[in-house]
Amino acid sequence: MKRTVACLRIIFLVILCLGLCFPGAAQSKRPNIVLILADDLGYSDLGCYGGEIATPNLDRLAANGIRYASFYNTSRCCPTRAALLTGMYNHNAGIGEMTTNRGLPGYQGALAVGTVTLAEVLKAAGYHTAMVGKWHVSNTLEQPTAEAQLRWLNHQDIHPYFSPVEQYPVNRGFERYFGNIWGVVDYFDPFSLVSGTTPVTRVPDHYYHTDAINDTAAQYIRLLSREKAPFFLYVAHTAPHWPLQALPEDIHNYENTYTAGWDAIRKQRYHKMAALGLIDTFITKLSPREAGTPDWNDNPHKDWEARAMAVHAAMVDRMDQGIGRIITALKQEGQLENTLIIFLSDNGASPENAMAYGPGFDRPGTTRKGERICYPVNKEVLPGPQTSFTSIGAAWANVANTPYRFAKASSFEGGVRTPVIASWPKGITGKGRIERTTGHVIDFMATFLELAYARYPAQYNGHVIKPMQGMSLVPSFNQKAAPASRILFNEHFGARYVRDGNRKLVAAPGKPWQLFDLQHDATELHDLSARFPEQVQRLSALWEQWAQQNHVFPKKK
Repeated sequence: MKRTVACLRIIFLVILCLGLCFPGAAQSKRPNIVLILADDLGYSDLGCYGGEIATPNLDRLAANGIRYASFYNTSRCCPTRAALLTGMYNHNAGIGEMTTNRGLPGYQGALAVGTVTLAEVLKAAGYHTAMVGKWHVSNTLEQPTAEAQLRWLNHQDIHPYFSPVEQYPVNRGFERYFGNIWGVVDYFDPFSLVSGTTPVTRVPDHYYHTDAINDTAAQYIRLLSREKAPFFLYVAHTAPHWPLQALPEDIHNYENTYTAGWDAIRKQRYHKMAALGLIDTFITKLSPREAGTPDWNDNPHKDWEARAMAVHAAMVDRMDQGIGRIITALKQEGQLENTLIIFLSDNGASPENAMAYGPGFDRPGTTRKGERICYPVNKEVLPGPQTSFTSIGAAWANVANTPYRFAKASSFEGGVRTPVIASWPKGITGKGRIERTTGHVIDFMATFLELAYARYPAQYNGHVIKPMQGMSLVPSFNQKAAPASRILFNEHFGARYVRDGNRKLVAAPGKPWQLFDLQHDATELHDLSARFPEQVQRLSALWEQWAQQNHVFPKKK
């Protein structure tokens, strides 16, 4: 009898060891992972983050999961995607600026060979992998003349590849892919749309890209749920990035919402955020209106501006509707309970004036049918249809990023702080709570690997792989104590910061460092640099050291 018990114990220990050493043995317990990324969504746009936009599906995820109050991206679309996919700072991953190769290690314009993606590591650990939506981490191929480029953008010419094919998602770990390789798209007829590596040369009537992304994601869930292995699905939206293009029925729901003006909406959001417990009004004051923005009553383009924000809201609303279909697919396939869903934005809302850019590079001049696309510099054409390329501009971006200062591309909080929702019924405790752990997009690699029982490789495809730089967020899922402090960094076109605990040193491009105490001044209103020069010196030295180690070479002014 004793011998039998001893044998059973040995067998149990062997099984346990196998489960720890080999991911496949723990496969039934490993969660599916669905990572949803919005594009140019402001910190306060979602209903559960203080916004007036109808986002019931994301709000329900928040109510059944957690919301992070202090979570960072890298302030711009492709750099954030590079950091998110690789678990390292974006310069270290090869994308310090955009997608043009500058011939420097930190500015290759594509994911560096010394990196692995989430898909590559999770696939090696036995996960199925799929992606839909915006890739934007590969070198963009351009035609030799501006005329030829416009013909391509206008769907008059067809070329086989939009970037080097070895840089496509299906060659970086994703088994399935449908989406746009480049960044900016016409929502009704996107440029650089591919399935796998094959260009999609025609889209159906009544195509809308946000719906196509969400519906394809739901389709992938139904296909992958038939497999025994867990899956990783990356859903990378283009919404609500300009151009402001939405369906008329969605715009209609917001046609009167923004006629009160930017000041009224900002104050409304600020008070709602306080009521939700996202901010403490003693610490987080409402930042001033964006510099140069007129009083709403003095604005000669009130109707146009109200319409612009209405279209932005409609785009967010439509994205949320489709996320509801993703959740439904998970529920119908019996996968929802053991699926980690994370939602976030790639940067703060955009202050850009898309009208001033005009056609070229990634912006078409006509539709496929030959209709002229207007870039209404004087706001003579309303936003919304396929035939206009417009954006919300700095004033509404200031509203979308309530209560923080500045916007996309800035290293101030309005550029780098993102809403993050995490929902996992089987694995997250304390439903509906607000999580105060300071997180960063580089943390997803460590988080997902821990949940997948996966190992980060030292080598991959014959290349030495750089170490990941994030930390696991898993303790925050279970209400465990967060680290007392961590140091975070950023640089983008000369905008930069270093944050050590609650002290943050930050600068605009070509401007001197400013020092803020985020514990008492979360909106960065009171510069302490003159009062504490020794802290400026210490933190700036940390930033310089980080810059050297991570191939950061900001432009000198």
